[in-house]
Amino acid sequence: MIATDITEQPQTSHGKRRWMYPVIRKGKFYHYRNWLSYVYLALFFAGPFLRINGQPLLLINVMERRFVLFGQVFWPQDFFLFVLATLAFIVCIVFFTMAFGRVFCGWVCPQTIFMEMVFRKIEIWIEGDAKRRRKLDEGPVTREKILKKTLKHFIFVVLSFLIANTFLAYIIGSDSLIKIMTESVNQHWVGFISIWVFTLAFYLVYSRVRELVCTVICPYGRLQGVLTDNQTLMVAYDYKRGEPRGKIDRKDPTHKGDCVDCGLCVDVCPTGIDIRNGAQLECVNCTMCIDACNQVMEKIHRDLNLIGFYSDEMIREGVKPSFTSRMKAYSAIIAVLLGVLVYFVLQRKDVDVTVLRTAGMLYQQQPGNYISNIYNADIINKTDKLQNIQLEPEDPNVKIKYIQPPGILAKESSTKIVFFLMLPVKKIHAAKTDIKLNVVEHDKVLNTIKTTFIGPYDED
Repeated sequence: MIATDITEQPQTSHGKRRWMYPVIRKGKFYHYRNWLSYVYLALFFAGPFLRINGQPLLLINVMERRFVLFGQVFWPQDFFLFVLATLAFIVCIVFFTMAFGRVFCGWVCPQTIFMEMVFRKIEIWIEGDAKRRRKLDEGPVTREKILKKTLKHFIFVVLSFLIANTFLAYIIGSDSLIKIMTESVNQHWVGFISIWVFTLAFYLVYSRVRELVCTVICPYGRLQGVLTDNQTLMVAYDYKRGEPRGKIDRKDPTHKGDCVDCGLCVDVCPTGIDIRNGAQLECVNCTMCIDACNQVMEKIHRDLNLIGFYSDEMIREGVKPSFTSRMKAYSAIIAVLLGVLVYFVLQRKDVDVTVLRTAGMLYQQQPGNYISNIYNADIINKTDKLQNIQLEPEDPNVKIKYIQPPGILAKESSTKIVFFLMLPVKKIHAAKTDIKLNVVEHDKVLNTIKTTFIGPYDED
């Protein structure tokens, strides 16, 4: 189903890149994308500073192995939740691409949002429409060209700097970012260098690389050929209705299709393809060609959506889109993965304790006819509050004696403790005894853990 027209790729016949000057046509879909981009940009720049229960909306702190999602803190011990979430996300991408092609790329992808809805608009504001931009680039170096190019790239650098700071805030947290900005560079030289590295990267992407991110670098476009089929809805040209294309002939208006071969669908495409050549890997489903074509159809009084959201099956056979068996299977998998993920998130405790009996140590005899085992425990406080943690056995016959007590645990921190569990000899009825320990904070049970007690026991 995937076809690629080599002549429409962003290179010339000499192997050089063909610079894109997409024309802007503001139709229905363009306005929808505009509003979506406003919401997206507001959330992106405000995200690191929004708080839920004192925690950021989103934090991906790889260095400290601390992750926050919607106010919930996740630690390395929660890695299985990350695996489940990643699997669910991948399956969702597969399902969404299988159903709607690369709609994500044209509507939600950060690359498209910033390129088309921020940087492209600034470029048009400064340099003019597509014809003026092309003329300016191909023309000689003049005072006007120097001023316009300088102003444009200065604004691009400033925007890239803002994006870099926001991006870094999602990694190290807004508090750390503010320290980098307000304190001496000598105290935060790594963060300072990181900001400018990200700034340079974003500036190059949005000023030079541009659509090559979508057509060459991003692997998601390559997956489209594997994930889509003849039932996938995507931006497509209705060749049955449009062909044979050609200019309107007032003397003989009946022998041609609805496509007047104006080429506007090619002019507006940010990746430079001709949608009339069939489904192509470079198409990001941005719907610019739909808006442009509909404006032409309105002028010549023809039905809209010569280019629209169609599957190959819909065009060839005229059938309506259906919820296929593949979609049902993927929907079931997504529902199961999300259900399991939600269950484990809800079962997740604020204080996580891992208790292990000290390796290589047998039981010990204690005064008062007691037998003891020695244990090591890791305690993690996942909350943003101080926790005065204690371990209390559920069995009143079991006693606990700390070698290294937990004490008060700082917010979002961890500690290690060492302790003895002691059990009367007369209460030992097996070589291994299961013991439950409650994790208590001010008489409130936060968690319950199980461990094994080894003692002397002779079956005879």
